[in-house]
Amino acid sequence: MFTIDLTLKNTAFPISVQRKSAEDAEAVYQLLLAAMRSGNPDIVELKCEGKADKKIAVRASEISGVQIIQKDGVTTGSGKAPGFFALAAE
Repeated sequence: MFTIDLTLKNTAFPISVQRKSAEDAEAVYQLLLAAMRSGNPDIVELKCEGKADKKIAVRASEISGVQIIQKDGVTTGSGKAPGFFALAAE
């Protein structure tokens, strides 16, 4: 399972959606990059494959970062997967 995390401007916690395959995760990542580069305040809608009833909609202009994480059971000492906020703990 792959998790795509989005950080939003003025928001402390990332928003996440999941994809089952690397190709699908990469497609979502590329979609989000294109939306961020456009500079338009368009709405980006995403559905989660890990939780079928989870959907999110965000303004592309509010996205400040995107990352893909492969969820394979590896965690840090804090019990959280490494991510955007890993440097803040150091």
